[in-house]
Amino acid sequence: MTTHPDAPEGLLDALDAYEAALLTNDLDALDDAFVDAPDTMRGDDRGLLVGHDAISAFRGARGGVANRTLTRVEVRPLAEDLALVVSVSRFTGGGHGLQTQLWRRTPDGAPTGAAARWRIESAHVTGRPRAFDPTVWRAVGDPLVAPSASGPLDGRTIAVKDLYAVPGQPVGAGNPTFLREAPVETEAAPAVAALLAAGAAIRGIARTDEFAYNLTGRNEHHGTPPNAADPTRLPGGSSSGSATAVGLGTADIGIGTDTAGSVRVPASYQGLWGLRTTHGRVPRDGLLPLAPSFDTVGWLTRDAETLLAALDATVLPTGTAPAPTPLVVPGELLALVDPDTAAAFTAFSRSLDDEPGRIRLADLGVPAPEELRERLRLVQAAEAVTAHGPWIAAHPGALSTVVGDRFAAAAANDPVATADAVRRLDDVRDTVRSALTGRTLVFPTVPGPAPLVSADAAALERTRTATTAMTSLASVGGLPAVSAPILTVDDAPVGVCLVGAPGTDRDLVRRARDLTKR
Repeated sequence: MTTHPDAPEGLLDALDAYEAALLTNDLDALDDAFVDAPDTMRGDDRGLLVGHDAISAFRGARGGVANRTLTRVEVRPLAEDLALVVSVSRFTGGGHGLQTQLWRRTPDGAPTGAAARWRIESAHVTGRPRAFDPTVWRAVGDPLVAPSASGPLDGRTIAVKDLYAVPGQPVGAGNPTFLREAPVETEAAPAVAALLAAGAAIRGIARTDEFAYNLTGRNEHHGTPPNAADPTRLPGGSSSGSATAVGLGTADIGIGTDTAGSVRVPASYQGLWGLRTTHGRVPRDGLLPLAPSFDTVGWLTRDAETLLAALDATVLPTGTAPAPTPLVVPGELLALVDPDTAAAFTAFSRSLDDEPGRIRLADLGVPAPEELRERLRLVQAAEAVTAHGPWIAAHPGALSTVVGDRFAAAAANDPVATADAVRRLDDVRDTVRSALTGRTLVFPTVPGPAPLVSADAAALERTRTATTAMTSLASVGGLPAVSAPILTVDDAPVGVCLVGAPGTDRDLVRRARDLTKR
């Protein structure tokens, strides 16, 4: 190991202690190794973290690092209490990494006269090269599946949510036990085949929350994909892998599913475009179901034009575009968002040439958001148990705690309330659809920015409850909804959602695109 002969006293000991803490994942020691200040920085290939608290939260959710040793250390003193350290690491499992750190000697809080300690003020980490990120991808190729024809999507790549049939691959549904038993598919699901026929290639199979029955993006089996817009926050699920792949630029189109918001939520959290199509407009053959009454095909992209291209490749345009309908803000949904998001949305809407009006959904006969959410919850639960209950019963312990508890709660729902929710679903859907005749709703996609990766289970469940109160209107109504990356709240993205009448998918994307240009 090569070191600078003028390394300040105590610096190399501090470096050794930091490396030891990394290998044992000693979170307290790692927190103490960084300068406790709001401008402390740490960066890697997933993004930049600023502030000791943000770095600590990231580290707590990351887990330990692979076993490694330092093979070279270079030290350059910059001032009496400041030094630059560049070190090369060799991983036991193969590969090298590089760490560049700015160390500062700071008081350690001991009585006056005690020696100061060296701590990291800024760090940039270059890890060993990875064939692919296993938190994002289940399988990748170059390509994994080639296009079946040439067309408007030539040169584009697809991240396919691990619920769709892809030739030569089993469907894993985010669960390793299910994956081991799943047969290898021979044909692509029609929604996937349409993109292949338009010239796109499949880059890989993207991770999903187990059986798509979650909204956070966390997966206890495979880890949590990074949020491409803010590494301190969760990516959003259940189309988390598809969203992250698009956000990181490793795919151009993420094909996902949206049952209760699983395209719209990650789109909002990661600053992407996301479209939930009209229920039933895109065939769901070859798609592992969760709740067929609500399951829809959807896409995530980095721009509106690519989203339109995916839609055009899958649903052929028919006739002329409908005349634009007035944009209106549903007061009940805006009341559900946090104050900063409400302020940002209000400022945005007032900046438009034609400021949207306000309506009350109740005046149109639409049930309250909480009632729609409950109807969605009960019907979704019943259909999820029907679809996967037998497999779950035959494989005790195969599910993660969070999703296992959700299926258990679903099976324990009141059968009378569930039967009533199922029986009345069509009538409520008709009511919601009638309310959208002649108008387009516009409101924040979700209550606020993505939750922090450090959020506990109780906080995440509260977020899920608030979020589904907002997403349930389109889900229960079987309506198209697009989330466009328009707002910024607390330096994080929040989408603006447009919801329209059935079949207005293309018009919604175009209108949202025009709003972003203004």
